[in-house]
Amino acid sequence: MIAVERSTFLPSPPDLVYRWHTRPGAFERLVPPWESVDLLEAHPGIANGTRARFTIRKGPFRFTWIAEHRDVEPGRQFRDVQIEGPFARWNHLHRFEPAGDGGTKMTDRIELAAPGGGLGQAVAGNSLQRTVEQTLAYRHATVAADLALHQRLGVGPQTIAITGATGFIGRALSPLLTTGGHRVVRLVRRDPKPGDVLWDPAADRLDPRSLEGVDAIVHLAGESIAGGRWTEEKKRRVIDSRSRGTSLLARTLAQMDRPPAVLVCASAIGFYGDRGEDEMAEGSPRGKGFLADVVSAWEESSAPARAAGVRTVSTRFGLVLSPRGGGLAPMLIPFRLGLGGRLGDGNQWVSWIGIDDVIGIVATALFDQRLEGPVNAVAPWPERNRDFTAKLGRVLHRPTVLAVPGVVLRAALGAFAQEGLLASTRVRPEALLTTGYRFRYPELEPALRHLLGQELSG
Repeated sequence: MIAVERSTFLPSPPDLVYRWHTRPGAFERLVPPWESVDLLEAHPGIANGTRARFTIRKGPFRFTWIAEHRDVEPGRQFRDVQIEGPFARWNHLHRFEPAGDGGTKMTDRIELAAPGGGLGQAVAGNSLQRTVEQTLAYRHATVAADLALHQRLGVGPQTIAITGATGFIGRALSPLLTTGGHRVVRLVRRDPKPGDVLWDPAADRLDPRSLEGVDAIVHLAGESIAGGRWTEEKKRRVIDSRSRGTSLLARTLAQMDRPPAVLVCASAIGFYGDRGEDEMAEGSPRGKGFLADVVSAWEESSAPARAAGVRTVSTRFGLVLSPRGGGLAPMLIPFRLGLGGRLGDGNQWVSWIGIDDVIGIVATALFDQRLEGPVNAVAPWPERNRDFTAKLGRVLHRPTVLAVPGVVLRAALGAFAQEGLLASTRVRPEALLTTGYRFRYPELEPALRHLLGQELSG
């Protein structure tokens, strides 16, 4: 049998830490991004006898896992016991004990046995123990940072509508908000579930009455710029998907007697274009190229909301890092195969941001009234492409000696290669730094280790 225990002091009372674990979204926040785990149904909450059903994927294998909650002591502890799943035994105790100055000693203790008896233990025991240690390190870091963020924001329960809630960023943002006590309403294009709001940007249709009682809106929907060459049809879809949706939301809010107080719209640092060694802040002028045109039109589409007095924030995202999507996910297979390397000469600046800071910045934009207009959602320390490559290789323990010449990328991908992969955009998050936003991972290598389960590496 394997037993792993981890304790962390949190400067929040046990009742609050326990309550965080019982809210919708806690399961999603606690699953490390390098694991493929999906709930099969809404989490039933924490009570004796309730069961969570989910699937876990390991390579080509897929398992159903059913865990039952036992030994529940509200405000103090609960236990998850495997009823069905991939292990011979799994018993996970969550304990929340009072500790100095109103804080909490949060302890997770997991006891498990590998499948296959003694042979399974001999073959997989060390790997399983390492995986559990990394998972608990990730979970404790996430709980601590999420609770600290909610405490700093200090906002009571709000109702927040999200477009693109099922997309890459939306799937990460919703659990952060719901574990903070907020209610999330999804704006969907088809088949609305109870509590969803139907909207149709292509048909310019959104009923203002459906947004009554909504305190804030986050607009994330839009077609990805990635996916090969930018044909004229691709360019049209990219611009339309962003401008039409933003315009519809902004005009709808302007029609309302009591509109939501804030509209946070996704945007991108493509606004600045290829700027070489120059450092860009929010006040820097627009650059040249297709991406700059897209972002400019995107942000201008929110004008009706601003004119109606709605505080409007455009979060200009850099390269978003997560093994579940964004800019990091497509890099992982070639890098893990030892085929990773710099792009072009590797001198171009990469302004990046970890997914936990992406959603932290969006949450801050929702509730910090000092943020308005463009906000650069990037880490304070950008990296040159060659250094980014070397650090990712070091975290993955893989060589990065290969390189893809710029001429090859341009021949294969055209303008997307020039503006999306080879452009140098060195961006400073001036607005966030001015307001005192606390980056979870301001430096690249610790961010990669957190996201890829390498925090315990020597």
